Amino acid sequence: MLGRRVAPGEGMYQDASELDSFYSSRLGEITRRLVLARIRALWPDVSDLRVAGLGYASPFLAVFRNEAERILALAPATQGAIRWPGEGRSRTCLIAEDALPLPDQSVDRVLLVHALEHCEARTAAMRELWRILTPSGRLVVVVAYRGGMWARADHTPFGHGSPFSERQINRLLKESMFTPRAAERAIYVPPSHRGLSLWSAPAWERVGRKWGLPWPGVLLVEAVKEVHGAIPVARRFRLQRLVAGPDRIQPARSGHGYGSLSITP
Repeated sequence: MLGRRVAPGEGMYQDASELDSFYSSRLGEITRRLVLARIRALWPDVSDLRVAGLGYASPFLAVFRNEAERILALAPATQGAIRWPGEGRSRTCLIAEDALPLPDQSVDRVLLVHALEHCEARTAAMRELWRILTPSGRLVVVVAYRGGMWARADHTPFGHGSPFSERQINRLLKESMFTPRAAERAIYVPPSHRGLSLWSAPAWERVGRKWGLPWPGVLLVEAVKEVHGAIPVARRFRLQRLVAGPDRIQPARSGHGYGSLSITP
């Protein structure tokens, strides 16, 4: 069912268990593959790089596991988290977006998925991402496209929160001291569970990209960190307030065979 468009600033983070359920569905698997193909077009090789995902990025991070030096999934505390990966040492950490518990210049690549559409403190969150990225660091922002059908489909994660136009996301990046470099569009297939298959979805994608159809579900923008800016002293000081206290971090959810994740003081 198609839902109403959500006004800017109105959205809240979806629960991690709801996101996990979506990406475990047939439509979610189609979505993951189509978006991941465009992420790979922007980042064909992350060998020996440190990669972090912010929001609900774990469905897209697994492809880098045998390539990147290190991978970390940063899950907003108000969203909760699903333990990832399902086996071995967890790479998921609950955080507050405006006070990331990482050192300066400690990450080479950042992937944002299901993040900016819901984040209330966008400017502070983007400044924190600027801080943790290396001088040559890059990020890819994946957001619901304001003009697409998926932004109105509230049975998908892209129908929640505030969607973006390309102009809006580029303006946010520039104001946060990032230079947009490239843009991709994905998910031209209708947001419906009926009549879809992993075989027909690529055909929708090829037609949409070839003819430049104006209704993609998702916009991806890659940006590079600008190094001529400065981080305010107050923001750097606030990093010392770790975000792991039980009064600020809710327990992680569990589902689909994953264990739960929690962070202790």
